[in-house]
Amino acid sequence: MMLQRFLVRKNERALLLRDGDFVAVLNPGTYLRAGLRPRFSACTYPLTEALFEHPLAEYLRQYEPAVVAEHFDVFDLGDNEAGLRFENDTLVEIVPPGSRRMYWKAAMPQRFERIDLTQDWTVPADLLARIAQPALRGKAIVGLGAVLNVLVPDGQVGVLRVNGQRVTLLQPGRYAYWRFNRDVAVDLVDTRLQAMEITGQEILTRDKVSLRINLAANWLFDDVELAFSRLPKPLEHVYRELQFGLRAAVGTRTLDELLENKQVIDDVVGQHVATRLAGFGVRVASLGVKDIVLPGEMKALLAQVVEAEKAAQANVIRRREETGATRSLLNTAKVMEDNPTALRLKELETLERLAERIDRISVFGGLDQLLNGLVKLKV
Repeated sequence: MMLQRFLVRKNERALLLRDGDFVAVLNPGTYLRAGLRPRFSACTYPLTEALFEHPLAEYLRQYEPAVVAEHFDVFDLGDNEAGLRFENDTLVEIVPPGSRRMYWKAAMPQRFERIDLTQDWTVPADLLARIAQPALRGKAIVGLGAVLNVLVPDGQVGVLRVNGQRVTLLQPGRYAYWRFNRDVAVDLVDTRLQAMEITGQEILTRDKVSLRINLAANWLFDDVELAFSRLPKPLEHVYRELQFGLRAAVGTRTLDELLENKQVIDDVVGQHVATRLAGFGVRVASLGVKDIVLPGEMKALLAQVVEAEKAAQANVIRRREETGATRSLLNTAKVMEDNPTALRLKELETLERLAERIDRISVFGGLDQLLNGLVKLKV
């Protein structure tokens, strides 16, 4: 005769099996079983884990209802229900639809709640407060991934989509939605003024010169709901229209026209996007060309053209000044020809200029000799 001994501690429960069949649920204590061979076995469960999982769980439900009622809390959910399990009034688990679960009654005080998923996909406000900051909780919530937790910051709005359809617009705040039986997503949209760069655009002018142009623009949403109802991706739409406007402005003008008036690009692109974006809920507030980059060969040719133009302008100015100086000398000569006093003043002016350049002058014959002999204009 063989004697088998089983020990169940106070924080445990056990399932006693004979040849794999259910015999009883063992409470804390010591149990002896005698037989000719080892026929008994025990599955021990620590009460720190309330969930009971065993291949005989369905058997117990069907054939041992008294045992189930004594030792277990049964929590069965339909396909359109979700469940909440609380331990000591603290949420510890979100149970998905269609679940059939059994929990040890002796584990700890528990309560259960059912959520009707056919009524609303919004998580109630009191439950939202419990799951808003799961990382700061003392105990994690099992199944929290079934809840979409959304924080819409100030200056933004959220576009709520359920099963791919736009449902509503969310103002700044915190929201949560059930993911069970549906596909829920929230797109955050910044309603403030935003910057956009259109860089590296290779465009041919009307005279077949390739230019690389960089454009900067500031844009914003006028009506977020209208924008997302008419455009799948408003940002990409604004980018494309700026590209089209830039190509229309550059491709229809020659290089000389663009270099003479760079503002024409801003004006043409601004008019283009204002017309094409009207009625779509988005608006370009301002734009401007940052850079116009010429090819290397064109840069050299343009530099030569500018150098030649500046040289020609300098030559014209030089000739103009020479002509003016000659005309002034001619007028002075005519005045001195008819006026001896003016002629004498010119002689004295010439003497003064000479004296400025000479450190030392030796005079022989008196001041009259200096005034009359040193400088004498012959008429």
